[in-house]
Amino acid sequence: MIFLALDTSTEACSVALSYHGQLLAFDEVCPQQHSKRILPMVQQLLADAGIGLHQVNGIIFGRGPGSFTGVRIGVSVAQGLAFGVDVPLYGVSTLAAMAQAAAQQHAAKQVIAAIDARMAEVYMAVYTLNAKGVMQASTPEVAAKPAALPSAITDLQLDPGVIGVGTGWQTYGDALSLLKPATIASDILYPSAQFMLPYSLDAWQHGHFVAAEHAEPVYVRDEVTWQKLPGR
Repeated sequence: MIFLALDTSTEACSVALSYHGQLLAFDEVCPQQHSKRILPMVQQLLADAGIGLHQVNGIIFGRGPGSFTGVRIGVSVAQGLAFGVDVPLYGVSTLAAMAQAAAQQHAAKQVIAAIDARMAEVYMAVYTLNAKGVMQASTPEVAAKPAALPSAITDLQLDPGVIGVGTGWQTYGDALSLLKPATIASDILYPSAQFMLPYSLDAWQHGHFVAAEHAEPVYVRDEVTWQKLPGR
């Protein structure tokens, strides 16, 4: 199986390819440059691997949460690529991708992933490693102020060695630590497409990939996303 993954949900832009037992990935922090960088990165990735887009079995995209514009760009690019070669899509949570990075880079068993959501809020969820070595959500994904996290997160009993990842810990570390102390993995600030790939095979085997027209972002904070301007 050959899977292509891409993500533009945060300040980072990333692409990754799983092919013939190999992994190739590019990551770049390029705020507000995602629409210019993502397709050249995909093209370079495929060229370096000697793979044509038509050989890809499925495309994985970062479905959010994250920057509303960034999430939308990622979904749109994934849909465009998928339409072009008639392959299905699967969306992976950006929070889950960061948790998976902690599992693979720090041997984490439990992770609190938090992205700075602006407006004094974080996108957050807790993840626990399953028997297959893949992080699975233990709580819903939420958008909340650090001092007002929902009970689904504050009441959850965590392991002593729980690891915190993401820009939320950099921005609101003191407030979050008061509620949920964690060891911060400061090298994992953003989601990376390569850590979305571990979700692909299981999703494929269980029929979770969808046609391009059915791929949808997950904003978490939908009521803000679709606010109309005055007079519109």
